[in-house]
Amino acid sequence: MVTEDVFAGFETTSFTADGATRTIYRLGSGPAVIIMSEIPGITPAVLRFARMVADLGLTAVLPHLFGEDGRARTGGYVGRSMTQVCISREFNCLALDTTSPITTWLKALARHEFETCGGPGVGAVGMCFTGGFALGMMVDDHVIAPVLSQPSVPFPLGLARKRDVGLSPQDLARVRERAAAGVCVLGLRFSGDKASPPERFDSLRTLLGESFIGVELDSSPGNPHGHKTQAHSVLTEDLDDRPGTPTRDALDQVLTFFRDRLLP
Repeated sequence: MVTEDVFAGFETTSFTADGATRTIYRLGSGPAVIIMSEIPGITPAVLRFARMVADLGLTAVLPHLFGEDGRARTGGYVGRSMTQVCISREFNCLALDTTSPITTWLKALARHEFETCGGPGVGAVGMCFTGGFALGMMVDDHVIAPVLSQPSVPFPLGLARKRDVGLSPQDLARVRERAAAGVCVLGLRFSGDKASPPERFDSLRTLLGESFIGVELDSSPGNPHGHKTQAHSVLTEDLDDRPGTPTRDALDQVLTFFRDRLLP
């Protein structure tokens, strides 16, 4: 069920590129941050994060990618959304060394928002299923603040997929060029998250060197912070927003990352 006020303050528009038209929700003013929701879709928790981004003096831009916009997360809803994305040709779930086709559309959206909002560039944050899309968007020069929150694609079935970062060799070469030129990538995950395995962060450190900032939150059994061993969503569903908690510190690090790069 979607309440009427969950999108209060957001402007609803649409954007067309690569033969596809999608609904866009926008809030705030200033340089743009493209926020790509996790499975199952744009939930109230994702919208809450977007409001924090807008409060920085930035424009939060949320494209509809899947799910029912504004609906709260439930187990059944997650399963239905997962089925939707797995049969879609726009997303790469299992293939190795492949950039998801949806990234082409997202890069066009980022270019449009850069032209609309101005600033030194565009930020991008992907979560879970979309976690690696921000890395693919970094192929374009105007994406200067990419954040990968619990990147989970390709699904980590076998060691090769656990290590894979979800990019074609050509796109990966371009991302490495940009990292060498000074663009940093911020990544977040819980230490026990099997959907976003540690091998993927190891690959990012190897590929990008000091340009990759990996933040891993302790979710081991009996951890002192009370994180669930199955904790997954750093910025949304598993966020403990109390000051001084590891997840609040990680959230603040993301917000600072955007502010420092987009509001110099």
